[in-house]
Amino acid sequence: MSKPSISQPSAKTYTVVDLVASALEGRIRIPEFQRPLRWQWEDVRRLFDSIVKGYPIGNLLLWKRLAPAGSIKLGGLRIESRQFDEGWWVVDGQQRLTSLANALSDGGMMDERFALAYDLRKQVFVHPGRDDDGHIVPLPVLFDLQRLIRWFTKDYPEASDSLDEASRVTRVIREYHVPAYLVDQDDEAILRDIFDRMNNYGKRLSRAEVFSALHFSGSVEAEPSLPFQRIAETIHDERGFGIVDSDTVLRAVLARRGSNVSREIRDEFVARQSRDFNDESPQQAYSEGEKALLRAVLFLQENAGTPHFAFLPFRYLLVVLARFFAHFPEPEPRNRLLLRRWYWRAALVGPGPFNSSWTRALDTLAAQIKVGEESDSVQRLLDCLGSQRLPAPSLAGFKTNSANGRIVLSALWELKPRSLLTGEPCNRQQLTQALQDDATLRDVTQRFLNREPEDKRLWAANRLLMLESSEELPASVVDLLVTPQLDCAIHADEILASHALDKKMLQALVEKDKSAFLDARQQCIAEVVKHFIERMAETQLEDTPPLDSFDLDEMDAERDDALS
Repeated sequence: MSKPSISQPSAKTYTVVDLVASALEGRIRIPEFQRPLRWQWEDVRRLFDSIVKGYPIGNLLLWKRLAPAGSIKLGGLRIESRQFDEGWWVVDGQQRLTSLANALSDGGMMDERFALAYDLRKQVFVHPGRDDDGHIVPLPVLFDLQRLIRWFTKDYPEASDSLDEASRVTRVIREYHVPAYLVDQDDEAILRDIFDRMNNYGKRLSRAEVFSALHFSGSVEAEPSLPFQRIAETIHDERGFGIVDSDTVLRAVLARRGSNVSREIRDEFVARQSRDFNDESPQQAYSEGEKALLRAVLFLQENAGTPHFAFLPFRYLLVVLARFFAHFPEPEPRNRLLLRRWYWRAALVGPGPFNSSWTRALDTLAAQIKVGEESDSVQRLLDCLGSQRLPAPSLAGFKTNSANGRIVLSALWELKPRSLLTGEPCNRQQLTQALQDDATLRDVTQRFLNREPEDKRLWAANRLLMLESSEELPASVVDLLVTPQLDCAIHADEILASHALDKKMLQALVEKDKSAFLDARQQCIAEVVKHFIERMAETQLEDTPPLDSFDLDEMDAERDDALS
């Protein structure tokens, strides 16, 4: 039996005055299935800025039902409410209604998220602050006509020249109409279903889509995110790196132009904003960002042992590299070597030194790269990681989609694995081919044993990096390896070694001693990973910058001063 449908919701419009009054008297309630309040001060400021400019702020969806008496919380407000036989429970519009009620009331604006004032001279919304001439008016005053009159007649008569602007803003806010749909339905399950559909059906715009929609490049494009998709596809076509997601490409474009990668994107090309590359059009920023990202990819593939985007331990590392190569396209060989050390050390420690926040890690690391300071930038990147001992990636609980798993697979790729069907070395082109069409690293790592032994089934030793699909194999990996012709090409020492295998391990498989096989191979992989990290991170060596970065004349002068 299908669920009952609801009657057509009634459509109405309410002024901000009506909505705030209903909220403060307790008619507006937040259902328990609503998500926590997420808006911060900047979101509230933009809401009121939209209202004053006459922009639409979206529809509300309200659920009409009994609202019992009690103490209710709405943002920073605590309201003692009577019972309403027809309460309004918010299905969609919680952030907007909460912000309106709090920012426009004295009690609500005590919460810093809703503390808003209007600067009558600059005609912008600002934080409340000391103002001796009365030109910065708190929103609760601006919203109350009687208080506003007292503000100008008694408190700040010297600000009367701004009365017209204040009256205009007051009128616009109070009379602003918000469309709302009211649903009359007793079944909470139906309202939950509506809420779930509104919040999960359809695709929300990503940050990359918002950015390219706001900063149209001038070309005719069907999708807002297309500039970043095009950059990713161009790099993939040239380097076979895989398709970098649009949000990572956007961050690389932003990182090239400024170190605060998580900055507000709406004002990116406003002239007053200071950027490393000023006076650029969006199209120029896309083009130059693509070049920087391509250099970073080339470095990863040729110098840092990361053949494909799927092997990248953390995406933010690619963004930091893009910023570096934007400013230093041809770094000194010594700095290139040090940058490789930094990359692998950063991959091993992850965002841990940055409060385990990859956003903070990205912004902190990007800030170390400064214009015209190539060697110093590299040294600052290294210093950010400290001198802590690098953790070895775990080989138990192995997952191909984790940073640990990708580091292990990078080490195994450095062994130059050979095909178990032909004995020929696998190359990056074959890897790219195997990882196309949404394939992942899981698709190119075959299992030896699917069930037992249970306690070792999830070990790295139980996975084989193999580019042939299971459909291409004449048998399972185990059957392929334990064929009786031990002198055939597939069992040549160099082929086995390219997969961290040897004949002793194969013998354990022949004898069906699965634990012995996994124990031996796990130990072998541990050694492979250890040597890979030692070679890439080189923590045992000094991280001295290139000789050219030293000012030898200044050093001579300091030595002479010391001797005199």
